[in-house]
Amino acid sequence: MADVFKGLNLLETLKESIDNNKLSDVKDAVEDLLISRINLAVLGDREDGKATFINSLSGLSSGDEGAAPSASPVAPEELASYPNPKHPDFRLWDLPPVPSTSPFEPEGYMERVKFLRYNAVFMTFTQTPQANSVKVFLEARSLQRQTVYFILLASEKDTEKSLEENRKASVEVLKSQGVAQPKVYLVRPSTLEKSDFPGLLEEMGRDLPEIRAHALLLALPTLTSTLVTQKKDAFKALVWAAASLSGGVSAIPVPFVASMVDSSVAMRILTKAQLSLCLDNESVERLARQRGIEPTRLKGLRTCELSVEVTKGEVKRRLAAAEKDLAKVSSKFVEMAMPRHARSVSRSFAAMLQALNGAIDEMAADAEKIVAAAVGEEK
Repeated sequence: MADVFKGLNLLETLKESIDNNKLSDVKDAVEDLLISRINLAVLGDREDGKATFINSLSGLSSGDEGAAPSASPVAPEELASYPNPKHPDFRLWDLPPVPSTSPFEPEGYMERVKFLRYNAVFMTFTQTPQANSVKVFLEARSLQRQTVYFILLASEKDTEKSLEENRKASVEVLKSQGVAQPKVYLVRPSTLEKSDFPGLLEEMGRDLPEIRAHALLLALPTLTSTLVTQKKDAFKALVWAAASLSGGVSAIPVPFVASMVDSSVAMRILTKAQLSLCLDNESVERLARQRGIEPTRLKGLRTCELSVEVTKGEVKRRLAAAEKDLAKVSSKFVEMAMPRHARSVSRSFAAMLQALNGAIDEMAADAEKIVAAAVGEEK
C-alpha cells in the first residue's frame, strides 16, 4: 500500500504551534483528532455497490447497525446521512445522482445537496461518468474545491479486462469534456485495501488540510498494516500535543491536579486508539465475520490489556509506573523532549509521554497481528 499521508508531519506542525505559544490551535487540533470531525459525500446511483462502499468506509457490513441499506429508504432526490457508530463526528453522506436532464445547471444541484460543506466528494459510477456529473466536477474545481474524485466501482461480474476498458473509456470521456489530466480510481467496494483505494487515500492526504487528513486517517478502519503504522504515528503526535497541554496547565506544578488531568486525557486518547485501531470486541468480531474467520482466533491475538478494554485502573497504573521510572532519569534528559513552556512540570509531561507511547506501541502491535491474520486468511 502506498505511504498514505506520507507528506504530512503532524508532530512538527504541533510543535511549531506550541513553540509559537498558539495553544488554542493545538487544543483545537487535539479535539478534532479525538472526535475525527470530517464529512465525506458519496455521489451516484443508489445501488448495492455504492451502499457497500459507504459501509466499507466505516468498517461495516450490510445489516450492521448504522449501515447503509442496499435499497435506500430515502427518496431518490434526497440526501441520506450515516454517522460512523464508533466516530459519530465522522459522517458519510449518500448524495443522489446528478440528473441527466438537459439543460442542466450544476450550481442548482450543488446548492440542493450542500456540495461545498463536505470535506471530500466521491463521484461514483459503474461504466463511465455521465456528462452532467462532469459539469458538477468542473464547477467544483472553478470554486477551488480540489477534493472531488471520480471513482469507478467494481462489481463481482466485472473482469480485470472489462474494468480497465471502462477506466480508459472514462478517462476519454473526461478529457472530451474539458477535464485536464483526469484521474479515475478503480475501487472494489468490499475490499478497499485492493485496487486504487490506497492511492486515492494518498491523493486525499495531499489535498485535505493536514488536521482533517489525519482525522480521516484515525476514523478509517485498519485496512492494512501500513495504515496501522500511520495511525500509530498520528497517535504519538496526539500524545505529544496532549502531554504538552497537560504539562502547561499550570506554571506551578500541582501533583494531584496534574495527575487527574493526565489520567482523564490519557483515557480519551487510549479509548480513541482502541476504536481507531479496531481492537474493541465489536470491531474484531465484525472483521472476523467479513473475512470468514473464527472470532476467538482474532481476539486471542490481543496481548495488551488496553486492546481488550481501556480502564481507569490500567491507565493510572501505567502513568504511575512511568513517573516512578522517570525519577531515576536525569532531568536534563527529560527537558530535551519537551516544549519550552512545559519545562516547569517536566515530570508530568515526560511520564504521560512515556506511558501513552508505550501503550500505543503495544496496541498497534496487536492491530498489526489481527490485520495480518485477516488478510492472510482471506488470501
